[in-house]
Amino acid sequence: LAGYNLALNDGGVKGCPTYEQVRQPSMEGFDVEKYQGRWYENAFHDWTQFTEVYDTTLDIELNGAKTKWLDDFGLKGPAPRGSPRSWDKSPVANGAHYFLYGKLDPKNPNSGVLQESGFGVTFPNYIVDVQKGEGGRYEEAIQFQCLERGGVRVFEGITFLSRSPTLSSDRLAAMHARAAA
Repeated sequence: LAGYNLALNDGGVKGCPTYEQVRQPSMEGFDVEKYQGRWYENAFHDWTQFTEVYDTTLDIELNGAKTKWLDDFGLKGPAPRGSPRSWDKSPVANGAHYFLYGKLDPKNPNSGVLQESGFGVTFPNYIVDVQKGEGGRYEEAIQFQCLERGGVRVFEGITFLSRSPTLSSDRLAAMHARAAA
């Protein structure tokens, strides 16, 4: 589900939207402490990621002051059955972990807005939607990343996360509908 979308003018949006333009009503009362823990990347739109990656996880842990987080980003790829010739030569065939460092908005750490650094770049990462399960635990989340230079969008990414390694097609379709909104 990755795709290439560089410097697009999407329906009058040139550059990156503000958080307020993409934030969903489910973010009311967001609690970053409930966001900690393991997330599974069930789908993504991000041309910087290989489409053949799988078993992608994000293990998010807040620092004591709740102003920063460490994201242990783990993945494997390409899939041995889907890409048998490149699998045995891949540096991430048996798994790899990359660390991303998030800095939460110091004025409002529960806003869902952070600056994340990793892979040699710092980028805004917006948590735009969360869905709660029993006890108010966050069970699904949508993250949106966008970078612009000179008013032109040079990167956009969207990540569909859940606490489960797999999602039914109905649940994933519902996440896509919320992202489209």
